[in-house]
Amino acid sequence: MKKLFATVACVALLSAGFSTIAMAQNADSAAAAPATEQVDSTAAAAPQAAAADASAAAGEEVAAETTFHQELKTKFIEGGADFMALVAITLILGLAICLERIIYLNLANTNPDQLLKNIEAALAAGDLERAKSIARDTRGPIASIAYQALLRANQGIDIVEKSVVSYGGVQGGLLEKNLSWITLFIAMAPSLGFLGTVVGMVQAFDNIERVGDISPTVVAGGMKVALITTIGGLVVALILQIFYNYILSLVEGILNRMEDASITLLDLIVKYNEKR
Repeated sequence: MKKLFATVACVALLSAGFSTIAMAQNADSAAAAPATEQVDSTAAAAPQAAAADASAAAGEEVAAETTFHQELKTKFIEGGADFMALVAITLILGLAICLERIIYLNLANTNPDQLLKNIEAALAAGDLERAKSIARDTRGPIASIAYQALLRANQGIDIVEKSVVSYGGVQGGLLEKNLSWITLFIAMAPSLGFLGTVVGMVQAFDNIERVGDISPTVVAGGMKVALITTIGGLVVALILQIFYNYILSLVEGILNRMEDASITLLDLIVKYNEKR
């Protein structure tokens, strides 16, 4: 390939030499040798340049990643370790409660249709005890409500309905457990950030009073604390708010299924009592 490139270069130089009389007299072998050396050096330098570019790009990526983490740590320290630590603790506690609620609600989110079909089959056969065992052996708030209703199936539909309403309120409270703590952390995070803002402004005015002059260098430190703590608090509040809304959607879905299943269960118990 190198010889081919050298030949092409020689032909190009000879063609240019024929078009100009002054260059045609000196376009013999003297032009071929430098062209060959130039092509050889260019072909040899191309892989090295590509490798250098690739290594430079990789180095830039590593440097960018390292710079991001270092910048995050630096901003955390510059925002004030006391206030930023409180904001970080708020985020950790809020995420822990959100994770616990998500796991609990996903375990409680069972299929009520299959449960009601099994109970209906048992009641249609007149086997109340089997229906109770089905509800007892199934996890979830709907199964718990069904079990409490079936325990009082022989006491009249009014007693059954009151039992369903009362125990449904208990299960609804269990589903909404600890949600108030999440709302507290959502409110605390920006409040801590604003508190850091006020403290940073006070520090800025203290520096001005100490120096006796207003300059960007004097004010910059306090303003940096004020802005970083506010950003940290708002980011934490936004993250927790997203998880909170997701948890609320899960709770609302389970409550809707509980109401539908309770109505169907009351109808099944009425039919069972009519057949007796």
